[in-house]
Amino acid sequence: MPNNQRVNPMSAVGANMFKEAVCINADRIYDSSSVKECVRDLRVCFTDQDQPLVDQAVSVKCREVEVANVCMDVEEVPFNKGFYSVDMTFFFVVKLSVTEAPLCDPKTVRGVAVHQKKVILYGSEGSVKTFSSLDRRGACKCDTNAPQAQLQVVDPICLSASIVDCQGRNDPLCDLPACVRSRFQGEFAGVPSAKSVFVTLGLFTIVQLERMVQIMIPAYDFCVPDKESQTAADDPCTLFQKIKFPTDEFFPPKLTDLTIDK
Repeated sequence: MPNNQRVNPMSAVGANMFKEAVCINADRIYDSSSVKECVRDLRVCFTDQDQPLVDQAVSVKCREVEVANVCMDVEEVPFNKGFYSVDMTFFFVVKLSVTEAPLCDPKTVRGVAVHQKKVILYGSEGSVKTFSSLDRRGACKCDTNAPQAQLQVVDPICLSASIVDCQGRNDPLCDLPACVRSRFQGEFAGVPSAKSVFVTLGLFTIVQLERMVQIMIPAYDFCVPDKESQTAADDPCTLFQKIKFPTDEFFPPKLTDLTIDK
């Protein structure tokens, strides 16, 4: 193939299009696990502004659960070379509807539920410390030999919610990250509670242990775009005329139109 002839990356299939071998840095996945778990009876903690509404409630209904943040820590497993424990702390933002009396309009409150989980995966062995010039925070950085943990998680399914009489203090299991606290008004620490809310969640996660390695791959060519982007028209009506009429939105599908998984 002539050197000045470019290959479309979308059609670069076959050994005859191979151009050169290049060495790249890539995160190789050494081990991974997918987990489907039912997390029972997680206590929801509220701020001093929402806890009084919970104390007056007679019923509760879970509306929405969102994964606000996950903190992870990787540590080597003693006497089991190459294996590491991944300790994960999930912070869920739980949106609830509470009812103070029958036939009354429900009120919306939000709280935090904390779930801690550990998995053990194979992360191989390494003795090289990696430092990068891209780290420009000005602080000294000491890289460990442990692999890097990656977590993929979708917002959980709220399976149930219950409210019970429980005198005490409404404190989270651990300190909340700043990104979680900033989503609430009020304080979590030291809030007295007459009632507590517990939720049961369905959680799906994928955990991976990765290490940076150098691998050689076949290269076909640089990924040069083969089309130009179109500039949006200044006239909004002209742009609107290019949008297809949403016929399906006006006619809900029939049962025979739905694809049913067997």
